[in-house]
Amino acid sequence: RVTLLELMMVKVSDKNSVSSEEMNVFVRHADFLADCFQEKCGAVLKLTAAAAAEDEEALVTIRLLDVLCEMTSNSSQLEHLQAFPGLLETAVDTLRLTHLAGKQAVNIFTATHAVTGQEEISHPAVGFKSHLIRLIGNLCYKNKENQDKV
Repeated sequence: RVTLLELMMVKVSDKNSVSSEEMNVFVRHADFLADCFQEKCGAVLKLTAAAAAEDEEALVTIRLLDVLCEMTSNSSQLEHLQAFPGLLETAVDTLRLTHLAGKQAVNIFTATHAVTGQEEISHPAVGFKSHLIRLIGNLCYKNKENQDKV
């Protein structure tokens, strides 16, 4: 699943080579991806426990967030995802929970806390909070209703 999401990520981020037919396919799959993210977003919080550093569900959720960020960066998919029920609320709630989890344990969600001496830790959850903020920002872009919610 992670590999499939990474392939989707590459295709979605390469805006020059995506035909209108492929774009329509991405829009149809956007609902499914948003649903999956909403169901699985709590799995990333398990990564704060050292034993769960390779949790597959969490890795899938991180990749889902990456794909959703790219999809909301594209204007043809943005409006569709802005109107998706619960996606914005889920992103904001997950951001709150990751912020709290980072305060209670070793903060694996931001790069500033993932550096020890000269070595940088390449934890899969590093940058998760910044990607949540990016998704929230994209969902609020030129959308007064979503801006008021946040």
